[in-house]
Amino acid sequence: MTQKDTAWVEYAKAIGIMLVVYGHVARGIYHSGIDLPVPFYKLADSLVYSFHIPLFFFLSGLFFVTSFQKRGPKELVFSKIDTIFYPYLLWSILQGSLEVLLPSYTNGSTSFTDVLSLLWAPRAHFWFLYALLLIFALTTLAYRLLPQRFSAVFGIFSIIMYLTSTLISDDKIINYITENTAFFALGIIFSLHIKTQWLDSKLALIGLFLAFILGQWIFHGYLSLEYRDRGIQSLLLAIISIGFIVSLSIHLAKFNLSFFAYLGRSSMAIYLMHVVAGGAARALLNQLGIHAFVEQLVIGFIFALLAPLAVLVLINKLKMPYMFSAPLCSGLANIFTKAAKFTHKKKQKGTSFD
Repeated sequence: MTQKDTAWVEYAKAIGIMLVVYGHVARGIYHSGIDLPVPFYKLADSLVYSFHIPLFFFLSGLFFVTSFQKRGPKELVFSKIDTIFYPYLLWSILQGSLEVLLPSYTNGSTSFTDVLSLLWAPRAHFWFLYALLLIFALTTLAYRLLPQRFSAVFGIFSIIMYLTSTLISDDKIINYITENTAFFALGIIFSLHIKTQWLDSKLALIGLFLAFILGQWIFHGYLSLEYRDRGIQSLLLAIISIGFIVSLSIHLAKFNLSFFAYLGRSSMAIYLMHVVAGGAARALLNQLGIHAFVEQLVIGFIFALLAPLAVLVLINKLKMPYMFSAPLCSGLANIFTKAAKFTHKKKQKGTSFD
């Protein structure tokens, strides 16, 4: 996909991160015991969670093949350690430490043992980064072993994993892979075989919007299911929803909404910091005697979305390095690659001389 073809991706990230922020703010309010309309909360929660995390796995898969072909397997995996595992490690410790030191501002109890168990027991929303790194590594191995017909074979395999995830294992880490790889594979298939022009028309947007509404009604209303009910219904619903978001993002990108695109570009920073921001907003509102659900939700959402942007601006202004990525592993990969090429050239020269 060309740069023009992917301009919409930042808009899709913006939509996705706003849904993530809403979901966590609403859940924080619910678990804090604030009175709210429970049926509305549960329906909205299940609707959002039926596709917003699959959307981010889909978006992550879009550039996998081009990155693999450009960097190769070793450098690709090393780069993801820098850009995924490093922020996972750093911000898990930072947020976890705040939760331990300020227990009165959270909805649960956390110990430093919980925080330092992050290598085998990811906490809170950071599980997404943990899962994404595992899926990147698995997909890199699969693509290296089976470059031919990769998208078809890997796509079918990932769908089978999704549909049988409840039968394969109850282990959380394994479930991270079985429940989300299908959407990463969908992103790969989309990048290789589907043209964005197919979703560019108003007819496509209206059709997908109606399919989204109908699909959500059938899933949550007619079938009385929720997002945790994995199966063919949840898979189809997520795919339809992602298709609608992609089409909507393509249309939004035509209006050149700079702030919206900025939200998308800043989605990682927002993701890493929004839970702390949302918790701080909820605690402050409680101190001010504001306990109404609507006020808590609206103010909490705005603060959780914008406060990380303010911190991001401050970090950039102060030129604080390594807050969201580190150059260590990718730098080592480059050194090893250059050393290997140098050694190979020397061997070739030696062979031709002999």
